[in-house]
Amino acid sequence: MKVVKLNQNRDFRRAYAKGKYAAHPLIVTYVIKNRTGETRIGITASKKVGNAVQRNRARRIIVAAFVPLQEKIKKGYDIVLVARTKTPLAKSTAIAPVLQKHLQRLGLIENDQKMDAVDDPAVPEISV
Repeated sequence: MKVVKLNQNRDFRRAYAKGKYAAHPLIVTYVIKNRTGETRIGITASKKVGNAVQRNRARRIIVAAFVPLQEKIKKGYDIVLVARTKTPLAKSTAIAPVLQKHLQRLGLIENDQKMDAVDDPAVPEISV
């Protein structure tokens, strides 16, 4: 699956203005359909996140959380991931389930009940 970076300001603004979004204290996810046949991803971290070192750490953590999910994502969407103030303090393993839940809620990943129970640490495992 080909993933291309979003780097045009107009693409980010379009996602903010017209896209669907899901918010969490660790990350905000914006999604909008694009006309290309490929998934494009953009990651932003404002100065509210911290200094340059913390902003870059937040971006690296988000990328590390996104990589395992990219094969499951439907093609033809722009995804904008926005770091929050708590993002540089978290690990990618904490952000990955949040990102997966956002993408499921926004319709980019199919709901798989078995996968949810395993990947989401908030869901206790129940044996019958």
